[in-house]
Amino acid sequence: MPTNQDRAHNSNIARLLVQGVDQPGIVSTVSSALTESGANVIALDQFSTDAQGGAFFQRTEFHIEDLPAALPALERSLGAALKNFDLTWHLAPAASRKRVAIFVSKTDHCLLDLLWRHKRGETAMDIVMVVSNHADLAESVRPFGIPYFHVPVSGDKKEAEHRHLELLNGNVDLIVLARYMQVISENFLDEVGTPVINIHHSFLPAFIGAGPYQKAKDRGVKLIGATAHYVTKDLDEGPIIEQDVIRVSHDGTTRQLMRSGADVERAVLSRAVSWHCEDRVMLHGNTTVVF
Repeated sequence: MPTNQDRAHNSNIARLLVQGVDQPGIVSTVSSALTESGANVIALDQFSTDAQGGAFFQRTEFHIEDLPAALPALERSLGAALKNFDLTWHLAPAASRKRVAIFVSKTDHCLLDLLWRHKRGETAMDIVMVVSNHADLAESVRPFGIPYFHVPVSGDKKEAEHRHLELLNGNVDLIVLARYMQVISENFLDEVGTPVINIHHSFLPAFIGAGPYQKAKDRGVKLIGATAHYVTKDLDEGPIIEQDVIRVSHDGTTRQLMRSGADVERAVLSRAVSWHCEDRVMLHGNTTVVF
């Protein structure tokens, strides 16, 4: 059975994302347009928020011979077929890997996990740079052969953000905050024009600020969790992509809680990044549909 990675390396496979107002005929119209263009559908997922007038979402993977040459005609065919529906759609070759920049501070577990998975070819992305406000992890990144940019952040973050934008603009399709301990400004988000994914522990908002694991230990928590979400101007309130929890016991030390937290953070962030890079995440207001 072909895996997602097998499909991602096939130059004749593409993904079609469709969303908008639900109404009868969308699925059949999309399928007919693809079939008439010589495409063979190999995976299809759809969801509607309501049977009458809900929001509609569909992700289709298909194979078509000589995809690069066929794309212009296919785009025209889909445009004509869907023009009478209140929909937006996006067509992307599966082999077009997303260019990713990872931002990190001093904590390395999420960064190194992503670099390791990238090296093994487990994620459909190209990590083009690591950016940090500290130089501490430069030597850890060096063996992976990925450029490491140290951009210090002082009290006035405008200079650092200006440098970030110089590095990023036109060079990346996704930014991942792998425990980057700086607040991302609304101005930066507007300027960069690129999705940003963040990871944090799921104690928020109960244990905000410094030392959340000690605070959690003091309260006797029984679950350790993590949340990966898109970054918006409202800090940690952006659309959630993935979450997970693991159970802990009263006899666990603060250090053991931190180790458990690091494990779940790695897993949650890697899944969120992989799903985004495989075009599996569709936004709906402040929530997501993940196929």
